[in-house]
Amino acid sequence: DLIIPDPRRSLAEGAIKPWGDPADHRMEFEDMMAFCRRSKIPTHTPFERLTKTRKKKIIDGTPDYYGIRGFFRWLETKTYKMHVRVYLSRYRSYTECPDCQGTRFKKESLMYKLGALNIGQIYALNVDEASEFFEKLHLPKKDEAGQLIMNEVSSRLRYLRDVGLGYLTLDRQSRTLSGGEVQRVALASALGSSLVNTLYVLDEPSIGLHPRDSHRLIGILKGLRDLKNTIVVVEHDPEIIRQSDYMLDLGPAAGEHGGEVMYFGPTEDVNGSLTGKYLKGELSIPMPEKRRKPEKDKWLTIEGASQHNLKNINVSIPLGVFVCLTGVSGSGKSTLAEEVLYKAVKWIKGDPQGRPGSHTTIKGAECLHDVVLVDQRPIGRTPRANPLTYTKAMDPVRALLAQTPGARAKGLGPTHFSFNTPLGRCETCRGEGFEKVEMQFLSDVFVTCPDCGGKRFQNDILEVTYNGRNIHEILSMTVDQALGFFKDKPRIKSALDPLTHVGLGYMRLGQPINTLSGGEAQRLKLSRYLKGDDREKRLFIFDEPTTGLHFDDIKKLLAALQRLVTEGNTVLVIEHNMDVVKAADWVIDLGPEGGDAGGDIVAAGPPELVAKNRKSHTGRFLKVYMGGKGRLRQGKIPVPAISEPIRRPEDVITIKGAREHNLKKVSLSIPRNKLVVLTGVSGSGKSTLAFDILFAEGQ
Repeated sequence: DLIIPDPRRSLAEGAIKPWGDPADHRMEFEDMMAFCRRSKIPTHTPFERLTKTRKKKIIDGTPDYYGIRGFFRWLETKTYKMHVRVYLSRYRSYTECPDCQGTRFKKESLMYKLGALNIGQIYALNVDEASEFFEKLHLPKKDEAGQLIMNEVSSRLRYLRDVGLGYLTLDRQSRTLSGGEVQRVALASALGSSLVNTLYVLDEPSIGLHPRDSHRLIGILKGLRDLKNTIVVVEHDPEIIRQSDYMLDLGPAAGEHGGEVMYFGPTEDVNGSLTGKYLKGELSIPMPEKRRKPEKDKWLTIEGASQHNLKNINVSIPLGVFVCLTGVSGSGKSTLAEEVLYKAVKWIKGDPQGRPGSHTTIKGAECLHDVVLVDQRPIGRTPRANPLTYTKAMDPVRALLAQTPGARAKGLGPTHFSFNTPLGRCETCRGEGFEKVEMQFLSDVFVTCPDCGGKRFQNDILEVTYNGRNIHEILSMTVDQALGFFKDKPRIKSALDPLTHVGLGYMRLGQPINTLSGGEAQRLKLSRYLKGDDREKRLFIFDEPTTGLHFDDIKKLLAALQRLVTEGNTVLVIEHNMDVVKAADWVIDLGPEGGDAGGDIVAAGPPELVAKNRKSHTGRFLKVYMGGKGRLRQGKIPVPAISEPIRRPEDVITIKGAREHNLKKVSLSIPRNKLVVLTGVSGSGKSTLAFDILFAEGQ
């Protein structure tokens, strides 16, 4: 299925996916066509209509032709090359080991049992089941060593349940966990270790967590605090902010307009900063005045979805509207949207992205031109790619510089203004801007290039300017600055303008793509489809697009998503943020719980209907948010922007003159043994302060 994903295609049309079609000019394709001519095998007949004998010749080969199997046998001899292993992984399927039945243990290991279960069966339990199993397990009273181990195991399983991970199986591979799940596993481990007098710096531990489970996470954070630890959390979740002891709000805006302390003090006394206004209900993300109604004949229906924990469900998704897929953690949202829906539609469209999750059929895919998955995976790993190259605005910028009198006098063309070619880049650092110093057993050190000073280009290239700015200075501009600088250049302006619609106006044009956060990468991908010059109707699937976003940034993101729908597309968002859910036209809620207790449709319909469903955890919280209530109980009379009630040196962690990146000489004292939330608009300097300064200095 992976090699011949669409048997309706003929050999000439590229039915054999690894070998492409005539436009790819692959040698294997040409060899196959030559063999077909010799063997009189029709190449314009759909592959599924070829006789079994002819199919066998193509697949298994003949004495004078290697066929598909021969091609992959040859590739297996080249697996010492990384790119060959990656290539093979696209077409390789996995089957369960017949000897261990997937447990990964020898038969001898499986002969021993604890209670009624062997080690493989215990590993197959989820955290909830394992916790119950060990609580009911009784050891002999004299076995003190065993009892000590039992207490430790039960304790750590209880912590995993407390952070909302009861649905995870014990044999789940850590590489398959989401970022939020990894953080919560680490939190549970930290609490189990009983460390004291420790500084914990956490980056949005609420990622992937349903509001129903927020109180569990808050309990964990307070438990760590009560063990005499200091907890600093970069967070936007209103409930976690509300339950914190102190709040540090950075702003007032993003990028160079941020990096200032807008408020620092007890959370309940928050002042009129932007975050404070949202928390107190003075500002809010509004619900749409009118919701779009689904049309009768425009639905995408998945029947018999049964991948992982999905309970053979039938799901109908209205097209041409804004749809939210909700549910508690582990209820099957990502499985349904990504494993089943995305891969199945891609398969139907002849562009397989892996084998679709188990389902019976999909109806309505013919109404879509394509399906696009916009997730938070990195766009690229090379520091050479940046927002200017990603948006295709680099080419017109290079052309502008090449047309200047200075460039013409030097005989420079557009390629001289690229740090990817030796014509104009600094050859000392090969256009990187820094040199790597290998430290053997220590981490490598990166130092600024001594020749170009980090500017990445040769001196004669930097002497060429357009309106007084050279290529390095242009790459150092933010998107907002560049829009003003190139206001009379429509090609550049139209390429960069969508970035402001997704809240990335603060981003530097030359910022390496591999340094972007997951949320920034996701919004950069989204911006590509906001140019308004594409009339094809697509289904966009977003996986938690509000990750890392402030309330004000969410408002901008919603405007961009609504714009996609207005242009005739369908937007499906996997989301826990109730501000986004209440803005949807249609909500599909999975559950009722996570893991084996999930995978069913609890509710489906407009947000107002879901909010009335008593069985829906999402509906319960949605009802509160749709009521327009403020997120923070009204506190006392607002206090000045900076409040530091604790002044003894031993009671605080003091930061003086922080000026990394966009921080404006920030000085403050963080009280020890407290839960402190660090918040502010995206790009205001939160991660810089928390990780580049506080955590790095602590290390």
